Amino acid sequence: MPSEGGCERSQSLGGLVVISGPSGAGKTSICHALLERLPRALWSVSATTRVPRAGEIDGENYRFVSRDEFQRMRERGEFLESAEYIGQWYGTPALPIRAAVEAGQYVILEIDVQGGVQVAAKMPESVRIFVLPPTHETLVARLAGRKTESADQLKRRLAEADGEIAAARDSGCYDHYVVNDVLVDTVEEVLSIVRKEMKDT
Repeated sequence: MPSEGGCERSQSLGGLVVISGPSGAGKTSICHALLERLPRALWSVSATTRVPRAGEIDGENYRFVSRDEFQRMRERGEFLESAEYIGQWYGTPALPIRAAVEAGQYVILEIDVQGGVQVAAKMPESVRIFVLPPTHETLVARLAGRKTESADQLKRRLAEADGEIAAARDSGCYDHYVVNDVLVDTVEEVLSIVRKEMKDT
């Protein structure tokens, strides 16, 4: 649904698709589907201070950097957005995003609400979508099924989920909210939104 108040989108045609949502909502799976099905789509590789998870590749999933290096990048103004989430920093390098958009390509960017608000301010022509879990119980099951975090880490992620959803709505910077119950249906809904917003059929 359209946002009310907050950040206004410009009338210009954009090439940046922002996907946000609480951990476990399924936003990464949706992003991968967009990359496969949306023409001229590229994945935005964010920088982060967290350690890689099993199977993650530096420069492909994330650019893994030290806290000192991340801070230097922030000071040099290299990020389109940056935010701290559960004790780790994440940031989106601005230069590759702007170059791709200027070249007529679509960039898929997965970020949290803090980052989404910053992007809305700097690139209001972007399409911003927030992904919601169908129920709290579903979110618990998805996070537990990862088996990548301790019980305390899992508890912290669940505790922050409600706050993140509320922050997204309060920000007024998300154009659309989609509930990810059945993934294939959710992907179709997101594709429809992106194609309509970007006039790409």
